[in-house]
This record gives sequence, structure tokens and C-alpha cells, in this order.
Amino acid sequence: MPPKETRDSERAVIASLTLPGHERSAAHIGRFVRDTLGADHPAVDDVNTCVNEAFTNGVAHTASGRGGKITVTLAAAPGVLLAEVTDDGANGDRPHLRRPGVESGRGMHLINALTGGWGLHADGDRTTIWMRFPSAWSGARGFCRPPGP
Repeated sequence: MPPKETRDSERAVIASLTLPGHERSAAHIGRFVRDTLGADHPAVDDVNTCVNEAFTNGVAHTASGRGGKITVTLAAAPGVLLAEVTDDGANGDRPHLRRPGVESGRGMHLINALTGGWGLHADGDRTTIWMRFPSAWSGARGFCRPPGP
């Protein structure tokens, strides 16, 4: 589910990919993000990093990592690129920012630093982390073009 300030009518799904909840599946995310957005998209590296972090968290901390699946969705809204990672739920445990200096758990700090905002939506047994990337160029190749003459 997108952030509250983005209405569904303003949101257009660009592409979606469902993968087994296994560490090996993460290798497919970089290609999916680059192929969908285009290697020249200004947010491609940040989107790739954040989606990989959210995917890895889903594998490590949710039922997806125990034989489930994780879905990655890229969507566009006016001036915003949205990335969503939906897993099989964490039995009430929600992603959160950990204390500085802790050896693990830095992924959410990275997501917090690289996005224009993020949040969670739980729907039954599924949990979605959404991430917002402000961009005048908020779509994939062919969906919208970079600003210019």
C-alpha cells in the first residue's frame, strides 16, 4: 500500500516481481530495478540498495524466509517513485530503527537515509514496507521521460 498522501488513483504500477524468500533470490533484484527504471534513472542506485535491504530483512525476519515469497513492486506517482516490498509477515515484529553502534540492523537506517520517507502496512499475514523516492523523473523508460526540452 502506498503512503497515505499518495492516492491510489495517482499511483501507476510500473512492474512487479515475486521471488522465493531466499537469500539467493536477492541477486535478481538489481537486474529487475535496472531493467525497469533504466540504468540512467537518477534514483536507480538508491532504489536498488533500499529494495535489497528490505528484501534481505524479509528473508531474515519473516515467514517469507521459511519457504515463503516476497514481492517487489515499483510504482510511480506525480513527482515520486515508490518501491514496495511485501513479505509473508513477521508475526507482529515490525521493521524499526535500531540504536546506533549495534552490529546488525543497519538496513533500516540506510533506508531512512536514502529515501524521502518510508512506512509499513500490514494486511492480514502480509507486511509491506513502502519507500518513497522524490524524483521529477518518476517512471520507467517509456512510462515518463526525464525533464527537459
